[in-house]
Amino acid sequence: MYRFIVQRTLQSILTVIAVSIIVFLFMQAAGDPAALLIPEEATKEDLALMRAKLGLDRPLHEQYFHFMGNFWRGETIKSFRYYQPLLPLILDSLRLTLVLAGGSLIASVLIAVPLGTFAALKRGSTLDVLLRVIAVFGQSMPSFWVAMLLMLFFAVQLPIFPVSGVGLANIILPGATLSFFQIAILMRLFRSELLDALHEDYVRTARAKGLQEPKVIYRHVFKNAFLPVLTMTGLQLSNLVLGAVVVEPIFAWPGLGYLMVNSVFQRDYPVVVGGTIIAGVIVTAVNLIVDILYGVLDPRIRIA
Repeated sequence: MYRFIVQRTLQSILTVIAVSIIVFLFMQAAGDPAALLIPEEATKEDLALMRAKLGLDRPLHEQYFHFMGNFWRGETIKSFRYYQPLLPLILDSLRLTLVLAGGSLIASVLIAVPLGTFAALKRGSTLDVLLRVIAVFGQSMPSFWVAMLLMLFFAVQLPIFPVSGVGLANIILPGATLSFFQIAILMRLFRSELLDALHEDYVRTARAKGLQEPKVIYRHVFKNAFLPVLTMTGLQLSNLVLGAVVVEPIFAWPGLGYLMVNSVFQRDYPVVVGGTIIAGVIVTAVNLIVDILYGVLDPRIRIA
């Protein structure tokens, strides 16, 4: 187990470094951010001074190593546009993104698991068919379209929830937008796993011993069927982070996605690269935790 954790940690570090290099090079190719930070009437000398001030006159490899070496020190690297220390700026926005993504993920699991259970136990019923149709629609509709529909019905036609800002009421619509796709995936997956588990030999043995059906479902079927859902739940965190990039600007939710989208248009590449690094660390850490929990929950899995 310890060897596995060390190997996965090293792989995660290499993945984050590779992603940071790719994003750094893409942002460099997007254009000169110094040209956006000086007045239109500025001279070439003013542009050169701004580039020197930002450190953009250095070779690319020196810029990258300077960034990576000082990114975690808080006050050293600053945003080109906001003139604030980079790491505190990103972490402050990340806090709101984690609130949105975490709430959406918890709501998705709490809704998808009961619906998937009912659909599997009542296979072929009218409600089972209806739930599967809804799940197909949930996986087919893009997030931005779901966001606009929710805004139209629940903010314009029925002014129940606000469409922007930060607060308990403000998180409902963006959270529902992110959860809609996750619920569809998790519900279909859990239904399928339950149906497979119900036909296993150990379930028939448990029933033959006289165990009541609720105990058979909970003790034998539910736990084994939930393992793939646990894995998918961890993997869906990356989709929630990507979805936040689309959803947060629509609802003006000031999270990491909102900050990074604005920074891309403003060529504030320290924020984009730094935000990508933080997002990569979170996703790889969650995947590592899911792998460990998978081994703990299933004794049949042996990790060398």
